[in-house]
Amino acid sequence: MSAVTTTKTARPGPWRRRARRLRAQWTTIVVLTVIWVLLWGDLSWANLIAGAVLGAVVVTVLPLPSVQTHGRLRPWPFLVLAGRFLVDLFAASFHVAWLALRPGRPPRSGIVGVCLASSSEVFLTITAEMTSLVPGSVVVEAHRSTRMLYLHVLDLAGAGGPDGVRETTLALEARVLRAFASDDELVRLGLATPGDRLVRSTARREGRA
Repeated sequence: MSAVTTTKTARPGPWRRRARRLRAQWTTIVVLTVIWVLLWGDLSWANLIAGAVLGAVVVTVLPLPSVQTHGRLRPWPFLVLAGRFLVDLFAASFHVAWLALRPGRPPRSGIVGVCLASSSEVFLTITAEMTSLVPGSVVVEAHRSTRMLYLHVLDLAGAGGPDGVRETTLALEARVLRAFASDDELVRLGLATPGDRLVRSTARREGRA
């Protein structure tokens, strides 16, 4: 009588599944860390570490729905994005303080609609959060399907009118995309070409991998 050997496929344990989820969703953790730092408005090691830990907890314990966004973190464009954000933050703070202290009539405010270039929920959220964190402008409504952001601007004339607000917001979105979007999306939106140094450097890294 021949022996029958039964092989059982071991299912990965819960800790191994969580580790795989962390590896597969590291970009989500990076995005959540950026959003955490933006919400606090303070770029520090404490906020970076707290945001990364919170992002890992959210991805592991409370997994988010899948968002079809492909991209990568580019260090130099990210530093440009963060540096320009800090400059805008300080400049807008002094501007709002001057508007509150100066004599005369209050500034004329208004609501401006801005049609973004990308339809990604992630990039729309980052652009909206960074816009709202700069004093003097608040996102009052956002529509992913139409790529529209509606901003309430405190000093419409000081912001260059509706066209100036749109130009500033689209420039911010472009910096966000250059820092996080995929090469294909940058080329599709006209923010890069296949021959650009940014795309070539990424292609070289992928070729060495």
